[in-house]
Amino acid sequence: MSIRQAVLNDLDTVMEIYAYAKKYMAETGNPTQWDEGYPNWDVLKADILRNQCYVYEDGEEIQAAFVLALGEEPAYRRIEDGAWRNDAPYGTIHRLASRGRVRGVSTACFDFCKAQMDNLRSDTHQDNQIMQHLLEKNGFERCGIIHIENGSPRIAYQFVG
Repeated sequence: MSIRQAVLNDLDTVMEIYAYAKKYMAETGNPTQWDEGYPNWDVLKADILRNQCYVYEDGEEIQAAFVLALGEEPAYRRIEDGAWRNDAPYGTIHRLASRGRVRGVSTACFDFCKAQMDNLRSDTHQDNQIMQHLLEKNGFERCGIIHIENGSPRIAYQFVG
């Protein structure tokens, strides 16, 4: 198992992983978090070019992808029904998705992020029970509600190491 920054040659595989994840999310009670057009080629290409997209490989193929963005996330400036645990510099984990073939992928990705930054934030849709469980299992605490760019609410989480 290894985690590395994604490169443009990974883009087709990363798109396949997100297509699988969208289908899985819809089948497990979360059909609206990622609509048909998100995340799209342009979003993922921009993540790669900003050196924020990472892939998890099992030695044979890419099994998962995620974004670790260091610095302020504009959607996190305002939080409702709670508060962030601190105002220290942080990294944000976005768009964690896997092929669903390998167990322990999310923990490996979270551990990788924790090794880069000991103050992390993330968010997920209220219908994404699986991600809520994974965040909490990996030491993230629910902090409140944020709103993404289109105004949709998300449950906000923070990990402080």
